[in-house]
Amino acid sequence: MGTELKPVNQDDRKWGAIAHFSALIGLLLPLGLVLGPLLVWALKKNDSAFIEQQAKAALNFQLTILIATFALVILSSLIRPLMPLAFVIGLAGLIFAAMAGFNVLKGRDSSYPWSLRLIR
Repeated sequence: MGTELKPVNQDDRKWGAIAHFSALIGLLLPLGLVLGPLLVWALKKNDSAFIEQQAKAALNFQLTILIATFALVILSSLIRPLMPLAFVIGLAGLIFAAMAGFNVLKGRDSSYPWSLRLIR
């Protein structure tokens, strides 16, 4: 992610965490994992550089998860053992989002293990 920004106040931490936790909407809606962070980024990016950074990190990671899962689902039509891998990657994406959200709430740095930088 580059330079880690620190939250200025409790509101920054709250909205930073919401950016990560909002990916859990993906449990209810197929594209929810991207829509939650996208909404937080679109609505709050001008309020704080910290919130913008956290929302972009969450959005980039969830887009990466979505692309990887979609590719594996398509490839699983040719190679059957890839379907469980797609499920595991999707589940891991939700777990990492929850971990990042809790880290931000506690005032710690949050980072994802890998992510494409699609939103800069």
